Amino acid sequence: MTAYTNESVLTELGFRYDPSDLYQQVIGLVLKSAEILDAPRHLRLIMAQPMNELIVHFPVRMDDGSYKLYKGYRVQHNNILGPYKGGIRFHQDVSLDHVKALSVLMTMKAALVRLPLGGAKGGVQVDPRAISQDELMRLTRRFTSAIGDNIGPDHDIPAPDVGTNAQVMAWMADTFVNFLPGTQRWLGQAVVTGKPLEFGGSYGREKATGQGLVYVLDELLPELGLRFDQTTFSLIGYGNVGSWTGRLMQDRGATLKAVMDHTGSIYNEKGLDTLTLAQHVVFTGGVAGYPDSEPISDKDFYGMQVDLLIPAALEQMIDVEHAEMINCKAVVEGANAPTTPQGQQVLTDRGIAVLPAVLCNCGGVTVSYMEWKQNRAAETWDAETVDERLRQHMTAAAGRVKLASHRYGCDMRTATYCAALEHIGKVYQIRGIFP
Repeated sequence: MTAYTNESVLTELGFRYDPSDLYQQVIGLVLKSAEILDAPRHLRLIMAQPMNELIVHFPVRMDDGSYKLYKGYRVQHNNILGPYKGGIRFHQDVSLDHVKALSVLMTMKAALVRLPLGGAKGGVQVDPRAISQDELMRLTRRFTSAIGDNIGPDHDIPAPDVGTNAQVMAWMADTFVNFLPGTQRWLGQAVVTGKPLEFGGSYGREKATGQGLVYVLDELLPELGLRFDQTTFSLIGYGNVGSWTGRLMQDRGATLKAVMDHTGSIYNEKGLDTLTLAQHVVFTGGVAGYPDSEPISDKDFYGMQVDLLIPAALEQMIDVEHAEMINCKAVVEGANAPTTPQGQQVLTDRGIAVLPAVLCNCGGVTVSYMEWKQNRAAETWDAETVDERLRQHMTAAAGRVKLASHRYGCDMRTATYCAALEHIGKVYQIRGIFP
């Protein structure tokens, strides 16, 4: 193999090497897989930096008549496989490096599932729970107009993420459509995915990430010596991904013993009912106070004995301290990059398997791709068709990861990046570098 190191690539690109930086952690995984594949240096350089980084500042009129200035981002990492694709996040901690890291993960997901899409991500620094619905609408429309033609059905297709939902996507699409000539407006709704069904959304999109995770578990649980109807699990986060994962796993016979979110941690030894818990969260904003449960400390949550711990909230939630407390057979990453590299090492040393996010949560982008295809063809697929196609994609992706793990003798996370980067590398080899 060549003697290129992660540090040398980052140094050549002008990085100040910081292993605690989320973006550099993700790029480190890409470059590690590139070393295993003995990928050419130009591919490593290309993958280490996004193609485009956009920062916008825009004013929004608040309900009291005052104006507030917001900062938004859209990062387009790579489009060698097809148009950029990635979510829009509304969260007070959104930053450029944060969005850059998530854009790389989108590139890896699309490549792993063999979608003709690239990777992108966007966001606005805002706490959506701290503003009114009307203020959220005006913020969404102003942000959409601020990024302008940097998005489009043939160029870059956003989707929901943390802090956004189908309604936000509808406002984005409607804003974009109103800037188009009349003869093109029917295609404009394809500018975003994750929309309401009434406005070009797809059946199965809301549950897609959770459903995709369950399909991955169909393939990987036997290797862990587990079966759904005898599996216990806990969840970090009970938003869209967490609640759907819980409900779908309960349908398979698994038992949810504990949940932690921003409001606290709850527990029931006999199992929490995932449907009524989801309804409680909708009405109250969090899991705390759910009647059929008892509150527990976060330390007790992490230390609880379960078969699977599923982080389905934000990034970097399982660090060394938490990894030392965890008491499960496997961590199944429903969120993006929820485990730090140091936390991963602790889990590995303790014999706890980690099923990586790039594989486990790529169901969202897969059904987003299907929604985009339906919009472009002016079609609507039934729920059974969407589920079956998602199952096929997720099963094939899990197979690629298992094959790469055996071929290269590496852990599942590294194997996931190898399987994705190998595909990207082949496309670059075929297409070449223009001119």
